[in-house]
Parts: sequence; C-alpha cells; structure tokens
Amino acid sequence: MPEILSAHDAITLVHRRAGPGGRVHVPGCSGEPLIFADAYREAPEIAAGLVFSGIWIPGVNATDWAGWTPSTHAETIFLSPEYRSSYKAGRVAFRPLSYTQAWRALEAERCDAAFFHVSPPDKDGNCSLGVSGDFAPTVVKQAKYTIAHVNAAMPVPVDAPSLPYASFDGVVVEERPLLTVEAPTLDPAFASIARHIAGLIPEGATLQFGLGKVQLAILRELATAKGLRIHSGMVSDPILPLLDGSALARDRGAITVGVAMGSAALYEAIARDERVRFAPVGFTHDIRTLAAIPRFIAINSIIEIDLFGQANAEFIQGEQVSGTGGLVDFLRGARVADGGLPIVALVSTAKKGRVSRIVPRLSPDAVSIARADIGIVVTEHGAVDLRALDVEGRAHKLISIADPAHQEDLARAWAQMRSRL
Repeated sequence: MPEILSAHDAITLVHRRAGPGGRVHVPGCSGEPLIFADAYREAPEIAAGLVFSGIWIPGVNATDWAGWTPSTHAETIFLSPEYRSSYKAGRVAFRPLSYTQAWRALEAERCDAAFFHVSPPDKDGNCSLGVSGDFAPTVVKQAKYTIAHVNAAMPVPVDAPSLPYASFDGVVVEERPLLTVEAPTLDPAFASIARHIAGLIPEGATLQFGLGKVQLAILRELATAKGLRIHSGMVSDPILPLLDGSALARDRGAITVGVAMGSAALYEAIARDERVRFAPVGFTHDIRTLAAIPRFIAINSIIEIDLFGQANAEFIQGEQVSGTGGLVDFLRGARVADGGLPIVALVSTAKKGRVSRIVPRLSPDAVSIARADIGIVVTEHGAVDLRALDVEGRAHKLISIADPAHQEDLARAWAQMRSRL
C-alpha cells in the first residue's frame, strides 16, 4: 500500500527519487494539485534541479512551476502571463504541440515522477480522476514514482477514468477545494456571433467548444434547441442551465468530455449527471473518434485571421500568450466527420474598433491554423464558408465579414498582394 505522507515529505521524496534533471509531471486544468504547489512555495529549494511538465491552461492554471528556483525548469504546450518571466529567463521550454501530439509525446517520454489528484478509494480500491481525466491515464503508465493527493472534495463522476489506490507510491490525504474558474463577461459582439453560429447547427448535432466567451455565448443561444450532444475537451459553467433543460440528449454518454473547469456547482452537477462520460485525450481528441461522430461541430475562438485563411490563436502583438491545444485536432475531426462543420469565431476588431482582427497577412510565426484546416469563419458581421473557395474567393468572403470601417483598406491590401502572387 502507498505510504501516507505530508505534502512537504511528498515533494522531498519526489526530489530524491527523480534526481538532478528529473522530469516530474504535474496535472493541469481543475486537476492541478495545488497542495503540492503550496508545499513548494513554502520550501522552494526542494524543487532545485527538477524539470516540471504539464498541460497548464492560460487563465486557469496560474502556478509558475519553473519559478521556484533559478535551476528549476518547466515544459509546456501553452504560455500565459504567469510563466512569462521564467520563459524569458530560459527556464520554460515551450513545445508547439496539439493535444493529440502532446498525448503521444507523454506516451513515449521519460517520466521520473508524477503527481496525481484523485478521490478517496472506492470499495474496489480505485480512486477516480474525477473532473479532470485528460492526460493522467497515460502519464501513470510512464511514471517511475507516483504521488497522489487523495482529496475527498474531488467529485466521483458516474463514468470517469480511475487509478488503483495501491498503484501509488505515496499519498497525501487532505480535503481541499478544487481549483475553480469564473465565467467570463461577454462583449455585446458575442451575442451576434452566437446567433450566426446557431443558425449553422443542425438538429441532433454533437458540439465541441473551447473554454471561454464563445462557449458561453453559443450555449446561451442554444437553450431552446433539442437533442444536442457534446463531445469536447472541456466544459465549463455555461453548460449548467442546459443540464436540466431539453436542449441536450438524455441518454448515457450524450456528454463526453476530458475535463470540467468552472465552479464548485459545475463539478457537483457534472459528477451526478448520468449522461456525462469523462474520457482521456487519447480518445476525446483522436481523429478516428471524431471522424466517426456524425454532424460533429467544432466551435473555437481565434485571435486573428488573414485573407488567405491562416489563423492566429497564440500571439498578441508578437508575444506568445497561449498554444494551439486541441484546436487543430477538433477542426480536422469536424472536417472529415459526416456532416461536420469546422467553425472558428472572432470579434472583428480590437482596441475599440481601431484595429481589424481580419488582417491582410499574418507573419509566419503567428500561424496557428494552416489555411487548409480553416472551414467556416464567424464574426459579429456574419459567417462565411471557405472550404470550397479559391484564394480570391476566400479573401472577398473574409473582407465581407470584417468591420465595415476596415473593409476598404483590406480590399486595397488584397489587390496589391494578389498582383504579386
């Protein structure tokens, strides 16, 4: 059976087992084990020489795991302001991977130690991964030394991955609230974006959406829909009003997700809903899974798009602020699914209308989504389908959904670029 430890003793043992340069995996999303972050905060020297890896989400996971000491490092597929100073100091390695690629990397790479965040064991001795089962099922296979935070506050969903209590080398048993995320406030433009998207969604569709404003807006718009299903990397608080309504199908597995990220009320509701299935990234994001879902609609946000249909989802004014995550995985899945729709959405301007977010051409380092992966683009001014269009048609369609104040400049820029192609 695992050794019962304090959080301080647990991180000390991890340091001893992993050794200098040891790779230590730390879960992200709502499964981030903040009890160990607090332990490192009280004794940062114990993190010296370690390399932490994890899938930490901007706006959700605020711990800088490379920030404990000058010799501590981290690897991540996202960047956010919390790790900016460590990144500039060369202690954070950014890996430009999609979720599927990150899953495969974790399957193949050395893992000297790993933390987990689980429920207390059930009668069969299994600990649920609760509302965050995305990457842990593959990490546990690779980790040489495992420590779990066994937390009575971790919900136990009806259908979710679990790990045997006896498989851990050590456990820290303490009840603590899970990490929570507040729902964003909406710009008025998102209501128009949501209406345009809602008009594209057929009856009985299966929806995927990213975290944030587009999810909030579209789910509000779909409150009166019927028979919808969800297959997504994540769900958050905007789904709550739909759980008791008629918009979502009632059968088991109608809602398949990797993680829930939101309020304590969300975690409680999702855990007791028998329709909800939690599944790892190796299933939720796999192209074979997505291709087999009829009418699979992927709905995601981008930062800007150029007239060729190349999209940026990671950079603001040349600074890396995020990563692609599951965006490309889901767009490609929707593209090949029978009746699927790959949708990206953005507000057409920034800086109070002064800057167009539909631009003539992205810089090469800002391309998150290749033009071959772009399908339907939505702004508050409309929705356009680029999939069957040539470059000329794409440019004109995108100009048509730009803010009217910027359309003339975009048309002039396209004419100049077109003459050089």
